Amino acid sequence: MKPFQSIALAGLLAVAASAHAALKPGTRAPNFSAPAYLDGKPFTFNLADALKHGPVVLYFFPAPHTAGCNIEAHLFSQAIDRFKALHATVIGVTAGHLDQLAMFSRETEYCSGKFPVAADQDARIAKEYDATLLLRPGWSDRASYVIAPSGMITYVYSSLSPDRHIRKTLEAVEAIAAH
Repeated sequence: MKPFQSIALAGLLAVAASAHAALKPGTRAPNFSAPAYLDGKPFTFNLADALKHGPVVLYFFPAPHTAGCNIEAHLFSQAIDRFKALHATVIGVTAGHLDQLAMFSRETEYCSGKFPVAADQDARIAKEYDATLLLRPGWSDRASYVIAPSGMITYVYSSLSPDRHIRKTLEAVEAIAAH
């Protein structure tokens, strides 16, 4: 195999491996609590408590202040009123650059203080959801879960590209609301 073919094959395998989320719809979502920030203010996010108010969109992202994560946070902040109208909670969770989360949560070009982001020390939560980056296991992958108030996962979307996570999870929350 020529060197460029090896590099291309390795790249394809890395993308394919990162685009997985082992927890499937119909699986009970692992419960967790984590330190989080909303508009720069610290609090403890608890999944079980959030589910008492409606569905939860749990999205994992690699790290704040990185290109794709900035786009994804901005898109979620723009769509947050549509999620809230369906009584859904959006929570971003990351294991990367934890020291930047408070600032990231309040910056208008990213989260804009509209939804919380949680710190996942040692990628503990990401491991429970099988949402770690293959090539950087201490960081979260880009994976989104929609969890019904019953605690069951109803939808999973995994892609390093941030573009579709918002639309796809919003459609999944709308499907829950329609039932």
